[in-house]
Amino acid sequence: MDARAIIAGLRHGRPPSRAELAWFARGLADGAVSDAQAGAFAMAACLNGLGEAGRVALSLGMRDSGDVLGWDLPGPVMDKHSTGGVGDCVSLILAPALAACGVFVPMVSGRGLGHTGGTLDKLEAIPSLSTSVTEARFRAITAGVGCAIVSATGNIAPADRRLYAIRDVTATVESVDLITASILSKKLAAGLEGLVLDVKCGSGAFMKSPQEARALADALCETANGAGTPAAALLTDMSQPLAPALGNAVEVALCMEVLSGNRAAAPRLHDLTVALCARVLALTGEDSAAATARVEGAIASGHAMEIFAAMTHGLGGPPDMDSDWRRHLPRAPVVGEVTAPRAGHVAAIDGEALGLAVVGLGGGRQVESDRIDPSVGLSEVAPLGTRVEAGDPLAVIHAADESRAEAAAQAVRAAITIGPVPTPADLILERRGP
Repeated sequence: MDARAIIAGLRHGRPPSRAELAWFARGLADGAVSDAQAGAFAMAACLNGLGEAGRVALSLGMRDSGDVLGWDLPGPVMDKHSTGGVGDCVSLILAPALAACGVFVPMVSGRGLGHTGGTLDKLEAIPSLSTSVTEARFRAITAGVGCAIVSATGNIAPADRRLYAIRDVTATVESVDLITASILSKKLAAGLEGLVLDVKCGSGAFMKSPQEARALADALCETANGAGTPAAALLTDMSQPLAPALGNAVEVALCMEVLSGNRAAAPRLHDLTVALCARVLALTGEDSAAATARVEGAIASGHAMEIFAAMTHGLGGPPDMDSDWRRHLPRAPVVGEVTAPRAGHVAAIDGEALGLAVVGLGGGRQVESDRIDPSVGLSEVAPLGTRVEAGDPLAVIHAADESRAEAAAQAVRAAITIGPVPTPADLILERRGP
């Protein structure tokens, strides 16, 4: 095998064979492929594509570049992956809700990226909790509780970690083929028996148009199924934050309200979580209507909350998150409202701008070494269509100091358009896959 020949073939429109892509993935992991060659490969793939067979081969090659988990559990092993959006804390409710329905969920998750928050950062807003655990601990929590949300070890898909870093500095992040292989290499390495993808579309998502979201959803489903893992996808609306809170502790607090049975606290978050859980259960052969009712019951009964508390305690958090979570979550010292400048309706929301406002507050990273302040963010964000008068609240800011609060207030006012009543988009835009 020769990296130069593989790159040259791809540059001339000949997708590499499965053996070539497996060799290239190993070379990314062990250093046989140089940074220059990795960058050239990424650019050629971005320009010419790998094709469906190439996506499958690269996903499997990067999966096999490190550890691949196997499970022997008395129930299906399933997971969900979201392409990222603002106010998207579904995983914190979905994992324990599925566990309450007899599904095991070993969720290898990520940190904040750009304007979107990260599931691991949100969980680690809980005092003393750490998502960096040994494989043995990961297995023990998953088997004992039913779910565990952790960070990837250095041995999970190391080829992807290297290629991702190179894509980030070579303007090749947008390739659907490379995005697909990056997502699935890590999920396939977790040893899943099924996967549901939540592909976001709109102002708060990475995929802004339905066409882009549809192409990615289809590529993910086709590739996962081609790699032997049954998969389906939902295209979901991100024209506004999924939940009326953005930030780490404020999103955890909202999840705790939903897990307490309070759907009204975040109806879109609750309803999408239920829909995704039901789609996961449908992949196991369960009837969709029965699955929906089971998931709703698991949340309303408090069973999912009990499992969430057991999982977070297993990760080092306090033992009483289910009963005393308000006391444990950090609070920002400066809290204040952002008000509407005039009367009208919330006609449009720039979700990406709101996400960047939270980053500016310290709730996300501008560079990799930044430390996150878990207490800051936005809450009570007015949803699309809300009627407001001048001076009515549009959102509540949680900030470390007055200067950051004022900067965030200006960003929030710029991100929310007051105008005529908008036509709301459906929460679930399309269903893709089986």
